[in-house]
Amino acid sequence: MRSYQDLFRTPEFTPLFLSSALQGAGQTVGGLAIGTLVYAATDSPLLSAVSMFTPQLAQVLGATTLLSAADRIPPRAALAGIALAYGLGTAVLALPGLPVRAVFPVILLLGLIASLGGGVRWGLLNEILAKDGYLLGRSVFNMMSGLMQVVGFATGGVLVAVLSPRTALLLSALLYLLAALGARLGLAARPPRVSGRPSVAATWRTNALLWSSRPRRLTYLGLWLPNGLVVGCESLFVSYDPGSAGTLFAAAALGMLVGDVTVGRLVPPALRPRLATPLLLLLAGPYLFFALHPATPVAAVAAALASVGFGASLVQQERLMALTPDELSGHALGLHSSGMLTMQGVAAALAGSVAQLTSPATAMTVMAGASAVVTVTLAAAGRRSRVPEPQPA
Repeated sequence: MRSYQDLFRTPEFTPLFLSSALQGAGQTVGGLAIGTLVYAATDSPLLSAVSMFTPQLAQVLGATTLLSAADRIPPRAALAGIALAYGLGTAVLALPGLPVRAVFPVILLLGLIASLGGGVRWGLLNEILAKDGYLLGRSVFNMMSGLMQVVGFATGGVLVAVLSPRTALLLSALLYLLAALGARLGLAARPPRVSGRPSVAATWRTNALLWSSRPRRLTYLGLWLPNGLVVGCESLFVSYDPGSAGTLFAAAALGMLVGDVTVGRLVPPALRPRLATPLLLLLAGPYLFFALHPATPVAAVAAALASVGFGASLVQQERLMALTPDELSGHALGLHSSGMLTMQGVAAALAGSVAQLTSPATAMTVMAGASAVVTVTLAAAGRRSRVPEPQPA
């Protein structure tokens, strides 16, 4: 599979793409609205950051209890059901007079439900496309995600400023419901990839199997940690510049779009494996300059440049698929997605805590420095794992 036209000619790719786009737009509009609503009510960088990323924190529960279902339930029903649940839950968040303390249980429950989404969606994508088409297909989804974030954060910023956060939440709920309808009507009724009933025990067994391989383990850590720590920087955009948070989020999304196009379409396959570490260092580097408290235009450029580094995840996912049997692809990709989102939630809480004690700019610098250190450490560990062990005489 060599071109975008080949992808969109593939049966089921287009409805999966469109449904995911609607869900991504709903997530960006709703996330910004929730963060703004909580910050206006509490004046707390910590609560604002955590409110936007609490669904990600719930992913760890799903990864340890529900993930075996990613390959054991019909994907169409799962994707439509998750989007429907998000639509209804977001409508609840838009209720007038809902206290802040009631926001967190709702978004925690939605995050638990969504923990299946990554495994089901990316496992289905891996099933729809030929093995050599996964990276190109995933790059298109990442590009779509970047575009939806640009549009979603820009639209959400306007709605929040001109109307209200609750109006933005209602639009988010509508987008989720349209995504559910698109999945239900556009996808075929495929059977599960693996037989058997989902269970906590099956989830733990497969997690242990995937984690037992050192190359896979290092790949997972590379997908989770540097990425998550930098998302901790992004979680502070609202408290760093409340009036221009939508601009900063949109700039970051634009940079991610550029990175995904470059890595997924322009970089030769032979060169891609060597780009993971440089891209991850790029992901962290520009945020170190936030120690200087740059004005909004400079901050937006720095966020866009840094987010080009998110293209590293395409390289890492390609390696993960090369290391994983086909029948475990959904579970493996679900573990990647859940671990990544969990780390993003943890990093948001950590960044918010540091910002609460210091300032958002200081916290962003600290998180970026930690990301760079982790990237260098994992790169060194990967090189050591490739050095052949001495044979006994």
